[in-house]
Amino acid sequence: MSILQKKYKEQVLPELRNLHPGRSAMEMPKLSKIVISMGLSEALKDKNAIQDHGKELSMLSGQKPIVTKAKKAISNFKLREGQPIGLMVTLRGKRMYDFFDRFCNIVSPRIHDFRGFNKKGDGRGNYNFGITDQQIFPEINLDEVKRTQGMNITIVTTAKSDDDCFQLLSMLGFPFK
Repeated sequence: MSILQKKYKEQVLPELRNLHPGRSAMEMPKLSKIVISMGLSEALKDKNAIQDHGKELSMLSGQKPIVTKAKKAISNFKLREGQPIGLMVTLRGKRMYDFFDRFCNIVSPRIHDFRGFNKKGDGRGNYNFGITDQQIFPEINLDEVKRTQGMNITIVTTAKSDDDCFQLLSMLGFPFK
């Protein structure tokens, strides 16, 4: 069991039960999964972009990413159906808690001019945010990085509302404004 998972069971869950005494134990919000995705528009020009960014994404997530392909052909973007255009990783269980802990305590302070993430959810109890540079992760070797690439991170919780989601994430140590 990871440190953050232990913190959730021993500290956060009892605190949430005190805040919401009418709810059952199964209604308490918890982390469900974390999805990390990269859209690689330069993969159309450079064939090695998928492999290079795939290595970086596998280093920071701990598992091999899935290559996402175009669903439709769009002539203005010179895109054909079935062409690889992105990478995606879904983290669950111990890897999810380890990534969340590393992101909150090690990676977030390394972001340039960081003052906290915006408190705006999707209305359904999930939280999405983007990072413009993958070089803030300490796992990535800066000498091997050929181009900077951003990524989108989605934190999916079992919370029904954004308030419950923000309450859970702030108790777990997520840096909000």
